Amino acid sequence: MLSHEQLESGNALLDLRVATSNTRPIASHLLVLVHGLPRAIGMGRQAAGLLPELAEHLANESGWVVVTGTLAGVGGSTGTFSATQWLADLRRILDRVDQDERRISLAGFGLGGALALAVASNDERVRGVATFATPAHLEPWCGSADEFHRAVQITGVVGDANDLLPAEELRRDVLSIDPLGAVAAIPPRRLLIGHGTDDLEIPASDARDLLAAADGRAELRLIQGAGHQLRADPRMVATLLGWLDRHR
Repeated sequence: MLSHEQLESGNALLDLRVATSNTRPIASHLLVLVHGLPRAIGMGRQAAGLLPELAEHLANESGWVVVTGTLAGVGGSTGTFSATQWLADLRRILDRVDQDERRISLAGFGLGGALALAVASNDERVRGVATFATPAHLEPWCGSADEFHRAVQITGVVGDANDLLPAEELRRDVLSIDPLGAVAAIPPRRLLIGHGTDDLEIPASDARDLLAAADGRAELRLIQGAGHQLRADPRMVATLLGWLDRHR
């Protein structure tokens, strides 16, 4: 079953969907799926498009409550992208779902994985983090300030052009996130790092760098032949379900 609501986060109104199992007892665990920032023309409105379907599948197979929140400027959510705004959005989602004494975990894709690590590093409510195709080094991922600014604009995650930060400030805001520093703060809480070996956007070596920064205290899953788009890869889904099942 998939329910839908809207959630205020600053000036943004976020789409929030909550999936529960129709067939299995509801577990005392809750997973929040966090989408990334696409870099292709017009893809901002579709960045979280597959996540509700994934949430339903994970909920039905695991019994976990699975939540997907669409961050500012993406899909049907209002607002404009910035790293600060998206971090605030994710914290707002956590505040909303923190109830009934359920144990919360996060699973993030791409930049969403870096956001999940950043939030979890300072929030003990988060009991585990899974990252998929997540950059360990955001400077090369961003590219130059002007390139990144243009990418954000053409992606379509800008609700109001007046709200978009200037190029240098927008890039600095993203670089304020430190995936390597954040991942080091996750253990002994559970940690899964997944990556495709043929990812052309973020090299698989970034996954190994995240593992090293966590002092090796993580599960590393390299998916052979997989590219950057892992959300629909059945091997990723099986990997995530196995991780959920081991932590019921």
